[in-house]
Amino acid sequence: MTITEMRSPPMRAPRLRARPGLVLAVLGFGAVAVVALWWQNTAAVTGPGGWLTGAGRITGLLAGYGIAVLLALMARVPALERGVGTDRLTRWHARAGRYTIWLALAHVLLIIWGYAVTDGTGVVDQAVTMALSYPDVLKATVAFLLLVGVGALSVRAARRRLRYETWYHLHFYTYLAAWLAFGHQLATGAEFTGNRPAQLAWYALYLGVAALLCWYRFLAPIRFSVRHRLRVTRVVAEAPGVVSIHIGGHDLDRMGEEPGQFFRWRFLTRDLWWSANPYSLSAPASADELRITVKGLGDHSAALARLRPGTRVVAEGPYGAFTAGLLRRRQALLIGGGVGITPLRALFETLPGDLTLIYRASTAADLVFREELEAIAARRGARLLYCVGTRAEIGRPFTAEALRALVPGLRDHEVYLCGPPGMTADVLAALREAKVPARRIHHESFEF
Repeated sequence: MTITEMRSPPMRAPRLRARPGLVLAVLGFGAVAVVALWWQNTAAVTGPGGWLTGAGRITGLLAGYGIAVLLALMARVPALERGVGTDRLTRWHARAGRYTIWLALAHVLLIIWGYAVTDGTGVVDQAVTMALSYPDVLKATVAFLLLVGVGALSVRAARRRLRYETWYHLHFYTYLAAWLAFGHQLATGAEFTGNRPAQLAWYALYLGVAALLCWYRFLAPIRFSVRHRLRVTRVVAEAPGVVSIHIGGHDLDRMGEEPGQFFRWRFLTRDLWWSANPYSLSAPASADELRITVKGLGDHSAALARLRPGTRVVAEGPYGAFTAGLLRRRQALLIGGGVGITPLRALFETLPGDLTLIYRASTAADLVFREELEAIAARRGARLLYCVGTRAEIGRPFTAEALRALVPGLRDHEVYLCGPPGMTADVLAALREAKVPARRIHHESFEF
């Protein structure tokens, strides 16, 4: 038996993975169906007021559909998480959020303008009349303001000023916005008035998304944690500001995780129970223990160093597509920096084929899992390279020329990359310059 065969993960039944292209096609079909709903219920459009109102109705329908899509993308459906990946879903969610807010804004302005032109009134007078006289329009106004507020907080400049936990919990106002907007759509939408099939389809869309959210974001984590009975067993210092948290439980090797994936962890202490934060497994799961490794970058992660054995844990997951399922080649290059080494540590032990791991750190003291990585490299004959030093000391460590010199046949490698944003951007630019095909570059961010 070869070394690779000994270190391969146990065989599991194939799990459903949604294809990104298919998911986008389904979402696009839904948008076309929404526009078709307007077309079916519009006999003719005449005059400037009619054109403005028609455009307002289309943008309103698309904004309502967009809200449902936003929530569905973040419902943590396992097939989406495994097939599309959390990083990509997050980017889609952010982009769809911008589109939805602009569509909602266009809907508000076009409808008010169209009605004002048709009635021969001023825009301000028409806005006041609609808000105070039309059913559920006041609720829709509140929903719109909530969406704009959440969108403003998601702008990169604003997010930098917010704690992750604050930003995360403010996003729950999107649920309230969806509920308020839903009633407005059915009460005043001409496409739904007297159209029972359209009403049922809209109910099915929103109730289906609500069911996904209730199950995968609330009920499934409770079921998972009751089944596996998770508790902290010990906390081990790994490097300055970095600790590993060992979590015990039952049948943990049957929870469906794959090396490279992460969970959202909720530690049931007085200060931490209300927040669920994402951390990758830093080692393959055993039957009775999991391990995550955390760097004290914020209040929540710093507080984890003070956890006591016996603390109960609620986990959501596993999530992410940063796994062996991406591997199409027998040669793989893993590049990690900072706490980004955690998912790569698990992959370095379990990925089949010929592996090279490049580990970036500012000082030798910052190298986490050094002994473990060297033992794994020796056991399976893999290459382990360290890139240690500050930027001032060693300059720009990752260039196309440097990577080609370190990794012969670089273009034929599958690349897994995880690290701080600056390092990730440098490595991606170098890989593109080295002509590594984009389909072979897989990167995960630990910033959400």
